[in-house]
Amino acid sequence: MIRLFVSDDLAAGQVTLLAEDQAHYLRHVMRLADGDELLAFNGRDGEWRARLQLSGKRGAALAVEEITRPQVSGPDLDLVVALVKRSRLETIIEKAAELGARRVRLVLTERTNAERARVDRLAAIATEAAEQTGRLDVPEVLAPQKIDQLMAAWPAERPLMFCDVAGEAPPALEALGARGGGSWGILIGPEGGFSPAERAQIRGVAATVPVSLGPRILRADTAAISALTLWQAALGDLQGA
Repeated sequence: MIRLFVSDDLAAGQVTLLAEDQAHYLRHVMRLADGDELLAFNGRDGEWRARLQLSGKRGAALAVEEITRPQVSGPDLDLVVALVKRSRLETIIEKAAELGARRVRLVLTERTNAERARVDRLAAIATEAAEQTGRLDVPEVLAPQKIDQLMAAWPAERPLMFCDVAGEAPPALEALGARGGGSWGILIGPEGGFSPAERAQIRGVAATVPVSLGPRILRADTAAISALTLWQAALGDLQGA
């Protein structure tokens, strides 16, 4: 059944007007008819069964009927990733949503090979992935920030899994196995890696947990997917899967 993220509150008997792009998607892409069922969620009120109400040639609304799943939240996990080329960054955002990250923090580094990112486009990709993957919330995508500023403000109580390709670090599962769950971050660098000064600053943050992702040098999108999967398997909601 089609799932749709909406911003309005959800409750039995409520009628929620849809944005023009959502109405177009349901009417002309998915070819839904008046009265067809779908699932709606907003990240706060759980997942609800609703019926499509068409109006005119372009309009649409959802008549909310009954809750199907109560609201739950996944791990409090931030993916911190340096800007990379658009196609790879979009893949990272999509997979971060699929693998349960709560936030994606974009950072600028000395070796960043992209100068800007369309955060609105990336947020839309995160929303689409959340709709398809069955999660009940959508990961937040934050505007780019300089890595030195982020590290200077990183909270000491929030461990940061640093995927360090430039030095000695224990295997990820070994390093994570000695830690507890809770609120975490995962840090992925640019294609050229962090500069020596950046690496020293990251290593100097008390919360940093250096890890190795193996003997091969991974592209940023592969590294992000691998790190998220390993963290989820060790400390998150893939434990025992």
